[in-house]
Amino acid sequence: MASDQDLVVETVQDVLAGHEPFALTADTAWDAGLWADLAEAGLTGVGLPEEAGGSGGELADAIAVVRTLASGAGAVPVAEQLLVAGPALLAAGLDLPDPAEPLTLAVAGAVTAAPSDDGDGPGRWTLTGTATDVAWAGVARHVAVLAAAPEGIDGAVLALVDAQGLATSDARNLAGEPRGSLVLAGAPASGALLTAEQAAVVRARYALARAVQLGAALERVLAWTVQYAGERQQFGRPLGKFQSVQMQLAQMAGEVTAVTALVDAAVHVLERDEDVVLAAAAAKVRAGAAVEVVARLAHQVHGAIGFTQEYRLHHLTRRLWSWRDEAGSELTWSRVLGAGLLSRGGDELWPALTRVV
Repeated sequence: MASDQDLVVETVQDVLAGHEPFALTADTAWDAGLWADLAEAGLTGVGLPEEAGGSGGELADAIAVVRTLASGAGAVPVAEQLLVAGPALLAAGLDLPDPAEPLTLAVAGAVTAAPSDDGDGPGRWTLTGTATDVAWAGVARHVAVLAAAPEGIDGAVLALVDAQGLATSDARNLAGEPRGSLVLAGAPASGALLTAEQAAVVRARYALARAVQLGAALERVLAWTVQYAGERQQFGRPLGKFQSVQMQLAQMAGEVTAVTALVDAAVHVLERDEDVVLAAAAAKVRAGAAVEVVARLAHQVHGAIGFTQEYRLHHLTRRLWSWRDEAGSELTWSRVLGAGLLSRGGDELWPALTRVV
Protein backbone atom coordinates (compact mmCIF):
# COMPACT_ATOMS: atom_id res chain seq x y z
CA MET A 1 0.00 0.00 0.00
CA ALA A 2 1.33 3.41 -0.94
CA SER A 3 2.01 5.81 1.95
CA ASP A 4 0.67 9.36 2.10
CA GLN A 5 4.10 10.62 1.10
CA ASP A 6 4.21 8.28 -1.89
CA LEU A 7 0.91 9.71 -3.10
CA VAL A 8 2.20 13.25 -2.60
CA VAL A 9 5.35 12.44 -4.58
CA GLU A 10 3.31 10.91 -7.40
CA THR A 11 1.11 13.99 -7.56
CA VAL A 12 4.07 16.38 -7.70
CA GLN A 13 5.76 14.21 -10.33
CA ASP A 14 2.59 14.29 -12.43
CA VAL A 15 2.60 18.10 -12.27
CA LEU A 16 6.32 18.26 -13.08
CA ALA A 17 5.79 15.97 -16.08
CA GLY A 18 3.92 18.78 -17.78
CA HIS A 19 6.84 21.19 -17.42
CA GLU A 20 10.22 20.89 -19.06
CA PRO A 21 13.28 21.69 -16.91
CA PHE A 22 13.13 25.47 -16.71
CA ALA A 23 16.23 27.39 -17.75
CA LEU A 24 16.15 30.69 -15.88
CA THR A 25 17.30 33.68 -17.91
CA ALA A 26 17.42 37.44 -17.49
CA ASP A 27 13.81 37.53 -18.71
CA THR A 28 12.46 34.56 -16.74
CA ALA A 29 12.82 34.69 -12.97
CA TRP A 30 10.71 31.64 -12.13
CA ASP A 31 8.39 29.00 -13.54
CA ALA A 32 5.04 30.74 -13.10
CA GLY A 33 3.21 27.98 -14.97
CA LEU A 34 4.54 25.29 -12.64
CA TRP A 35 3.56 27.36 -9.61
CA ALA A 36 0.04 27.84 -10.95
CA ASP A 37 -0.41 24.10 -11.46
CA LEU A 38 0.99 23.31 -8.02
CA ALA A 39 -1.30 25.88 -6.40
CA GLU A 40 -4.32 24.55 -8.26
CA ALA A 41 -3.55 21.07 -6.90
CA GLY A 42 -3.24 22.45 -3.36
CA LEU A 43 0.46 21.57 -3.19
CA THR A 44 1.62 25.07 -2.22
CA GLY A 45 -0.16 24.66 1.12
CA VAL A 46 0.84 21.12 2.05
CA GLY A 47 1.85 20.72 5.68
CA LEU A 48 0.14 23.97 6.68
CA PRO A 49 -3.05 23.51 8.72
CA GLU A 50 -6.39 23.82 6.97
CA GLU A 51 -7.79 26.09 9.67
CA ALA A 52 -5.03 28.59 8.82
CA GLY A 53 -5.75 28.40 5.09
CA GLY A 54 -3.33 25.64 4.15
CA SER A 55 -3.97 22.24 2.62
CA GLY A 56 -3.33 20.23 5.77
CA GLY A 57 -1.02 17.26 6.07
CA GLU A 58 2.11 16.54 8.07
CA LEU A 59 5.65 17.87 7.94
CA ALA A 60 6.63 14.68 6.10
CA ASP A 61 4.19 15.58 3.33
CA ALA A 62 5.73 19.04 2.94
CA ILE A 63 9.21 17.48 2.90
CA ALA A 64 8.07 15.13 0.13
CA VAL A 65 6.86 18.07 -1.97
CA VAL A 66 10.09 20.01 -1.49
CA ARG A 67 12.32 17.01 -2.20
CA THR A 68 10.47 16.11 -5.39
CA LEU A 69 10.58 19.66 -6.71
CA ALA A 70 14.26 20.03 -5.83
CA SER A 71 15.21 16.84 -7.67
CA GLY A 72 13.16 18.06 -10.64
CA ALA A 73 14.80 21.52 -10.62
CA GLY A 74 11.45 23.21 -10.04
CA ALA A 75 12.02 26.98 -10.21
CA VAL A 76 9.42 27.91 -7.58
CA PRO A 77 9.61 29.14 -3.92
CA VAL A 78 7.95 26.08 -2.38
CA ALA A 79 10.74 25.21 0.08
CA GLU A 80 10.70 28.72 1.52
CA GLN A 81 6.89 28.71 1.80
CA LEU A 82 6.23 25.23 3.17
CA LEU A 83 9.23 24.63 5.42
CA VAL A 84 10.25 28.07 6.68
CA ALA A 85 8.12 31.19 6.21
CA GLY A 86 4.71 29.57 6.53
CA PRO A 87 5.45 27.60 9.73
CA ALA A 88 7.33 30.57 11.23
CA LEU A 89 4.37 32.91 10.75
CA LEU A 90 1.96 30.42 12.29
CA ALA A 91 4.27 29.72 15.24
CA ALA A 92 4.43 33.46 15.88
CA GLY A 93 0.64 33.75 15.88
CA LEU A 94 0.49 35.67 12.60
CA ASP A 95 -1.91 35.15 9.72
CA LEU A 96 -0.85 32.94 6.83
CA PRO A 97 -1.23 34.58 3.41
CA ASP A 98 -3.10 32.76 0.67
CA PRO A 99 -0.87 29.76 -0.19
CA ALA A 100 -1.62 30.36 -3.86
CA GLU A 101 0.46 33.57 -3.59
CA PRO A 102 4.24 32.96 -3.31
CA LEU A 103 5.71 33.53 0.14
CA THR A 104 9.38 33.71 1.04
CA LEU A 105 11.68 34.54 3.96
CA ALA A 106 14.24 37.30 4.47
CA VAL A 107 16.76 36.85 7.28
CA ALA A 108 17.59 40.54 7.40
CA GLY A 109 20.19 41.55 9.93
CA ALA A 110 20.35 45.04 8.44
CA VAL A 111 16.60 45.63 8.83
CA THR A 112 15.23 47.07 12.07
CA ALA A 113 11.66 47.01 13.33
CA ALA A 114 9.93 49.69 15.36
CA PRO A 115 6.42 49.64 16.83
CA SER A 116 4.01 51.45 14.55
CA ASP A 117 2.25 54.56 15.81
CA ASP A 118 -0.36 54.62 13.05
CA GLY A 119 -3.17 53.76 15.44
CA ASP A 120 -3.78 50.30 14.00
CA GLY A 121 -3.23 48.70 17.36
CA PRO A 122 -0.68 46.17 18.72
CA GLY A 123 1.19 43.87 16.38
CA ARG A 124 1.90 46.59 13.83
CA TRP A 125 5.50 47.42 12.98
CA THR A 126 7.49 49.67 10.68
CA LEU A 127 10.52 48.13 8.97
CA THR A 128 13.53 50.14 7.90
CA GLY A 129 16.61 48.97 6.00
CA THR A 130 17.55 46.74 3.09
CA ALA A 131 17.11 42.98 3.15
CA THR A 132 19.78 41.36 0.98
CA ASP A 133 20.01 37.93 -0.66
CA VAL A 134 16.26 37.40 -0.45
CA ALA A 135 15.23 34.18 -2.15
CA TRP A 136 12.72 34.87 -4.93
CA ALA A 137 12.84 38.64 -4.44
CA GLY A 138 10.64 40.19 -7.08
CA VAL A 139 8.66 36.95 -7.42
CA ALA A 140 7.19 36.43 -3.94
CA ARG A 141 4.04 38.41 -3.19
CA HIS A 142 4.66 38.23 0.57
CA VAL A 143 7.88 38.20 2.59
CA ALA A 144 8.32 37.08 6.20
CA VAL A 145 11.12 39.32 7.42
CA LEU A 146 13.22 38.32 10.43
CA ALA A 147 14.33 41.78 11.55
CA ALA A 148 16.30 43.18 14.46
CA ALA A 149 14.16 44.14 17.44
CA PRO A 150 14.12 47.74 18.70
CA GLU A 151 17.15 48.79 20.73
CA GLY A 152 17.02 47.48 24.27
CA ILE A 153 14.81 44.49 23.42
CA ASP A 154 16.32 41.03 23.18
CA GLY A 155 15.37 38.75 20.31
CA ALA A 156 13.98 39.65 16.91
CA VAL A 157 10.78 40.64 15.15
CA LEU A 158 9.12 38.40 12.58
CA ALA A 159 7.06 40.62 10.31
CA LEU A 160 4.90 39.89 7.29
CA VAL A 161 5.33 42.36 4.43
CA ASP A 162 3.35 42.77 1.22
CA ALA A 163 6.18 42.90 -1.33
CA GLN A 164 4.17 44.62 -4.02
CA GLY A 165 5.60 48.05 -4.69
CA LEU A 166 8.87 47.46 -2.83
CA ALA A 167 12.07 48.40 -4.65
CA THR A 168 13.84 45.18 -5.64
CA SER A 169 17.23 44.48 -7.20
CA ASP A 170 17.61 41.79 -9.84
CA ALA A 171 20.48 39.74 -8.40
CA ARG A 172 20.54 36.00 -9.15
CA ASN A 173 22.39 33.00 -7.82
CA LEU A 174 24.49 30.75 -10.07
CA ALA A 175 21.39 28.79 -11.05
CA GLY A 176 19.59 31.97 -12.10
CA GLU A 177 17.19 31.96 -9.15
CA PRO A 178 16.32 35.47 -7.86
CA ARG A 179 18.34 36.49 -4.82
CA GLY A 180 17.86 40.25 -4.88
CA SER A 181 17.46 42.92 -2.22
CA LEU A 182 14.29 44.49 -0.86
CA VAL A 183 14.32 48.11 0.24
CA LEU A 184 12.11 48.53 3.31
CA ALA A 185 11.89 52.30 3.75
CA GLY A 186 9.37 52.49 6.55
CA ALA A 187 7.35 49.56 5.22
CA PRO A 188 4.29 48.76 7.37
CA ALA A 189 3.91 45.18 8.54
CA SER A 190 2.11 42.92 10.96
CA GLY A 191 4.56 41.18 13.24
CA ALA A 192 5.44 39.57 16.53
CA LEU A 193 8.39 39.63 18.89
CA LEU A 194 10.47 36.46 19.00
CA THR A 195 12.93 35.40 21.65
CA ALA A 196 16.52 34.78 20.59
CA GLU A 197 15.83 31.06 20.80
CA GLN A 198 12.75 31.33 18.57
CA ALA A 199 14.67 33.39 16.02
CA ALA A 200 17.42 30.75 16.03
CA VAL A 201 14.83 28.09 15.20
CA VAL A 202 13.62 30.12 12.19
CA ARG A 203 17.19 30.36 10.89
CA ALA A 204 17.73 26.65 11.53
CA ARG A 205 14.57 25.72 9.63
CA TYR A 206 15.85 27.78 6.70
CA ALA A 207 19.15 25.89 6.78
CA LEU A 208 17.32 22.58 7.02
CA ALA A 209 15.12 23.49 4.05
CA ARG A 210 18.22 24.04 1.95
CA ALA A 211 19.72 20.79 3.27
CA VAL A 212 16.56 18.93 2.21
CA GLN A 213 16.85 20.43 -1.27
CA LEU A 214 20.56 19.65 -1.44
CA GLY A 215 19.98 16.05 -0.39
CA ALA A 216 17.31 15.50 -3.03
CA ALA A 217 19.39 17.10 -5.78
CA LEU A 218 22.47 15.11 -4.78
CA GLU A 219 20.49 11.87 -4.97
CA ARG A 220 19.25 12.74 -8.45
CA VAL A 221 22.73 13.71 -9.69
CA LEU A 222 24.06 10.37 -8.42
CA ALA A 223 21.23 8.49 -10.16
CA TRP A 224 21.86 10.30 -13.45
CA THR A 225 25.59 9.61 -13.23
CA VAL A 226 25.11 5.90 -12.52
CA GLN A 227 22.69 5.69 -15.45
CA TYR A 228 25.08 7.52 -17.78
CA ALA A 229 28.02 5.34 -16.74
CA GLY A 230 25.98 2.25 -17.55
CA GLU A 231 24.89 3.51 -20.98
CA ARG A 232 27.96 5.33 -22.30
CA GLN A 233 30.31 3.03 -24.19
CA GLN A 234 34.06 3.64 -24.20
CA PHE A 235 36.65 1.27 -25.70
CA GLY A 236 33.93 -1.27 -26.33
CA ARG A 237 32.38 -1.43 -22.86
CA PRO A 238 30.27 0.77 -20.55
CA LEU A 239 32.07 3.43 -18.51
CA GLY A 240 30.70 1.78 -15.38
CA LYS A 241 32.83 -1.27 -16.02
CA PHE A 242 36.06 0.68 -15.50
CA GLN A 243 37.42 0.40 -11.98
CA SER A 244 38.29 4.09 -11.72
CA VAL A 245 34.72 5.07 -12.61
CA GLN A 246 33.33 2.50 -10.17
CA MET A 247 35.43 4.09 -7.42
CA GLN A 248 34.08 7.53 -8.31
CA LEU A 249 30.51 6.28 -8.22
CA ALA A 250 31.14 4.59 -4.87
CA GLN A 251 32.56 7.80 -3.45
CA MET A 252 29.53 9.74 -4.67
CA ALA A 253 27.19 7.16 -3.15
CA GLY A 254 28.95 7.40 0.20
CA GLU A 255 28.56 11.17 0.26
CA VAL A 256 24.88 11.00 -0.68
CA THR A 257 24.17 8.34 1.95
CA ALA A 258 25.77 10.44 4.68
CA VAL A 259 23.75 13.51 3.67
CA THR A 260 20.51 11.53 3.59
CA ALA A 261 21.15 10.18 7.09
CA LEU A 262 21.86 13.63 8.59
CA VAL A 263 18.95 15.33 6.84
CA ASP A 264 16.51 12.59 7.85
CA ALA A 265 17.74 12.80 11.44
CA ALA A 266 17.17 16.57 11.51
CA VAL A 267 13.69 16.20 10.02
CA HIS A 268 12.80 13.65 12.71
CA VAL A 269 13.97 16.10 15.39
CA LEU A 270 11.71 18.75 13.89
CA GLU A 271 8.79 16.31 13.73
CA ARG A 272 9.23 15.60 17.45
CA ASP A 273 9.18 19.35 18.13
CA GLU A 274 12.59 19.19 19.79
CA ASP A 275 15.43 21.70 19.56
CA VAL A 276 16.33 21.51 15.87
CA VAL A 277 19.21 23.99 15.77
CA LEU A 278 22.14 21.60 16.18
CA ALA A 279 20.57 18.88 14.05
CA ALA A 280 19.89 21.37 11.25
CA ALA A 281 23.42 22.71 11.56
CA ALA A 282 24.87 19.21 11.17
CA ALA A 283 22.65 18.49 8.16
CA LYS A 284 23.53 21.75 6.41
CA VAL A 285 27.27 21.33 7.00
CA ARG A 286 27.29 17.73 5.75
CA ALA A 287 25.16 18.51 2.71
CA GLY A 288 27.36 21.44 1.77
CA ALA A 289 30.52 19.39 2.09
CA ALA A 290 29.08 16.70 -0.19
CA VAL A 291 28.39 19.18 -2.98
CA GLU A 292 32.05 19.62 -3.86
CA VAL A 293 32.63 15.88 -4.19
CA VAL A 294 29.41 14.83 -5.90
CA ALA A 295 29.19 17.69 -8.41
CA ARG A 296 32.87 17.39 -9.33
CA LEU A 297 32.76 13.63 -9.86
CA ALA A 298 29.45 13.80 -11.72
CA HIS A 299 30.96 16.17 -14.25
CA GLN A 300 34.12 14.07 -14.50
CA VAL A 301 32.13 10.95 -15.32
CA HIS A 302 29.88 12.75 -17.79
CA GLY A 303 32.81 14.44 -19.52
CA ALA A 304 32.21 17.23 -22.02
CA ILE A 305 28.49 16.60 -22.44
CA GLY A 306 27.91 17.45 -18.78
CA PHE A 307 28.98 21.05 -19.39
CA THR A 308 26.61 21.73 -22.27
CA GLN A 309 23.58 23.98 -21.82
CA GLU A 310 21.32 21.44 -23.53
CA TYR A 311 22.17 18.60 -21.14
CA ARG A 312 20.19 18.17 -17.91
CA LEU A 313 23.06 17.94 -15.44
CA HIS A 314 23.66 21.67 -15.06
CA HIS A 315 20.07 22.26 -13.90
CA LEU A 316 21.02 20.57 -10.64
CA THR A 317 24.77 21.11 -10.25
CA ARG A 318 24.37 24.88 -10.53
CA ARG A 319 21.68 24.71 -7.87
CA LEU A 320 23.92 22.58 -5.69
CA TRP A 321 26.73 25.15 -5.86
CA SER A 322 24.25 27.93 -5.10
CA TRP A 323 22.24 26.29 -2.30
CA ARG A 324 25.46 25.25 -0.56
CA ASP A 325 26.17 28.87 0.41
CA GLU A 326 22.60 29.95 1.13
CA ALA A 327 20.85 30.05 4.53
CA GLY A 328 24.29 30.06 6.14
CA SER A 329 27.54 28.61 4.87
CA GLU A 330 29.30 25.51 6.19
CA LEU A 331 31.58 27.78 8.24
CA THR A 332 28.61 29.58 9.80
CA TRP A 333 26.82 26.41 10.80
CA SER A 334 30.02 24.64 11.87
CA ARG A 335 30.52 27.40 14.40
CA VAL A 336 26.95 27.04 15.63
CA LEU A 337 27.36 23.28 15.87
CA GLY A 338 30.70 23.45 17.65
CA ALA A 339 29.59 26.08 20.13
CA GLY A 340 26.38 24.22 20.86
CA LEU A 341 28.12 20.93 21.52
CA LEU A 342 30.88 22.41 23.67
CA SER A 343 28.45 24.47 25.75
CA ARG A 344 27.04 21.28 27.26
CA GLY A 345 30.32 20.34 28.92
CA GLY A 346 32.63 17.36 28.54
CA ASP A 347 30.36 14.81 30.14
CA GLU A 348 27.53 15.68 27.76
CA LEU A 349 29.60 15.83 24.56
CA TRP A 350 29.05 12.24 23.42
CA PRO A 351 25.31 12.14 24.26
CA ALA A 352 24.92 15.45 22.43
CA LEU A 353 26.74 14.13 19.38
CA THR A 354 24.56 11.04 19.23
CA ARG A 355 21.41 13.13 19.53
CA VAL A 356 22.50 15.34 16.64
CA VAL A 357 23.20 12.46 14.26
